[in-house]
Amino acid sequence: MLDNGNFVLYNSDRKVMWQSFDHPTNTILPGQRLTPGQVLFSSVSATDDSTGIFRLIMQQDGWLVQYPVQTPYLAPYAYYTEGAVGGGNNVTLNLDNDGRLYLLNSTMKIKDLTTGGNPTQNQYLMKIDVDGIFRVYSHSLDQGNLSVIWASTRDRCSPKGICGLNGYCTQFDDKIKCECLPGFDYVNPSDWTAGCERNFTTESCKAEGGEVKYYNMRQVFSTSWENDSYAFVKTDTQNECEQSCLVDCNCEAALFKDSQCSKQKLPLRYGRQDTTVSNLEALVKVGILGSIPVYKDDGVRETKKKELRKDILAVSISLIIFAFLVLLVTGILIQKSHAWVYRKLNENKNLQLNEEIALRAFSYIELEQATSGFTEELGRGAFGTVFKGTLADNQKVVAVKRLENVSDTEHKEFQTEMEVIGKTHHRNLIRLLGYCQDGSKRLLVYEYMNNGSLADILFTQEKQLTWIERINIVRDIARGLGYLHEECETQIIHCDIKPQNILMDAQFLAKISDFGLAKLLKQDQTRTYTGIRGTKGYVAPEWYRKFPVTVKADVYSFGIVLFELICQRKAVDWSLPADEAILEEWVYDCLKVNELGKLVGTEEVDSIQLERMVKVGIWCIQDEPSLRPSMKKVLLMLEGTVEIPTPPSPKSFLSSV
Repeated sequence: MLDNGNFVLYNSDRKVMWQSFDHPTNTILPGQRLTPGQVLFSSVSATDDSTGIFRLIMQQDGWLVQYPVQTPYLAPYAYYTEGAVGGGNNVTLNLDNDGRLYLLNSTMKIKDLTTGGNPTQNQYLMKIDVDGIFRVYSHSLDQGNLSVIWASTRDRCSPKGICGLNGYCTQFDDKIKCECLPGFDYVNPSDWTAGCERNFTTESCKAEGGEVKYYNMRQVFSTSWENDSYAFVKTDTQNECEQSCLVDCNCEAALFKDSQCSKQKLPLRYGRQDTTVSNLEALVKVGILGSIPVYKDDGVRETKKKELRKDILAVSISLIIFAFLVLLVTGILIQKSHAWVYRKLNENKNLQLNEEIALRAFSYIELEQATSGFTEELGRGAFGTVFKGTLADNQKVVAVKRLENVSDTEHKEFQTEMEVIGKTHHRNLIRLLGYCQDGSKRLLVYEYMNNGSLADILFTQEKQLTWIERINIVRDIARGLGYLHEECETQIIHCDIKPQNILMDAQFLAKISDFGLAKLLKQDQTRTYTGIRGTKGYVAPEWYRKFPVTVKADVYSFGIVLFELICQRKAVDWSLPADEAILEEWVYDCLKVNELGKLVGTEEVDSIQLERMVKVGIWCIQDEPSLRPSMKKVLLMLEGTVEIPTPPSPKSFLSSV
């Protein structure tokens, strides 16, 4: 380790074999150069130095340029450029001991970016920060503090993508804030770069007869966005642009400027507040209840707005009075109901539930009657058989799972497991409604999913999913697993992620089922379940090797399901040619030879998105568990928030078993 911070590896002849100065990450130290083709990447956060969302490259043409990650090296994507015309193709970025940052070619200095300081009192470094701006820092040797002496820009909203997808940047003085489009909420409120997602469920954009339904248009003032339009329409007014987007089911947003209506599909990218762009309006399609009025002109629109305000005020007052009366009556009824419930609980010696359990305890007779004697079977899996049922008291349709080979635990221990599962609440997890513990009989009652399992849809020719639907399902599964692994009060490893355990609701929202049940199985069943050798399936290698199992086993299974969703086929299909039969090996081979189009056949998909999905999947199925990303990192990679390095070969161990 040299005094200048360069870590050097020598051979026996003192020849430099490798040095860290040749492989910069996010920082340049004095005496170090950024040579043509080298790239600096920002970090994910101040505490996580993984690859972030911005990059600084010394281009081969002699220009120093900044881009967001996952974009081509083209001018429309650049947000900072520095150089000189005719500077040459051998230009480097240099930092001297006095803090002077400059561009230099083989014969002369092209441009000074900083003026330099006192090298005897201060030490210097240049770094591309988390926010995408690169700065020169001075470290005072006397006072010990670190201060910024130069920054590539003072406009902190200039880095494209600082607010993620569907978000836009606003700056007040030296502070920025990310706002979401109307109808959108933060994906992660503590991480603005994760962007925004819809806070409403999308519906068909037209009702019967062609009437516009479910949506209206909302304005976003004084903002600029990447114009990635799929259609242009000449319109005289903004209202005409709004109506043109409303009646177009493909249109999710529009940019209106100078009688030009640019129709857009989501997500919108690179949004920022920009008062310099005059006469530009961003229009976003947002879900509402009921039909959408069509306005003839601005005068009529304003009149209808005033009438609507009066109507809303009158209705609001009436509703407040009505709500007060309802609350009063409801409070009395709830108080009486609680008294009755407590009496019944005290009478039933077999039902001693902890106060934290929000699950309903059923008797075996209740569930036997609800399922008509367990006659309508919905499915069968490793943990038991699922039957369709209807509860007698409220006619709610449910799914009743009759567990098999359950461990012979004590009454309290089983209730403790139910408490853990009952506390899990996430939109991508099947909701547990109740349970039954009657002697040796153990049953669980879940919400009913009327679209069945993902396997029923994915592996049926008549029910092919679109590319967008498959992408959404992948993200749903990732969010559900991320919750189980990192956000639950008690961490849960699913142990059996596969399409049969992914259920679909009426809106094709994917929900994970059978989570948390591995704890209830006997040891001999667990060994039987994991002792399947030589089968190319969803089981991670560590199960076969008797190694300790962590959440990374679920990550492996997720990777296999991801490949199945991409290719719409099973992980192992011996009816296909030998080089395609094992899905994970075929996918990796296609990536190596840059022929990913084979995976989707003639279907038209986003090639960049396809490559991102494939790389994520290959990282997930790495043989070594520590190489697999966490589900939180998986979701960030799927969203395009972080750059995905080229993965190594997954090295399937089953080929040698």
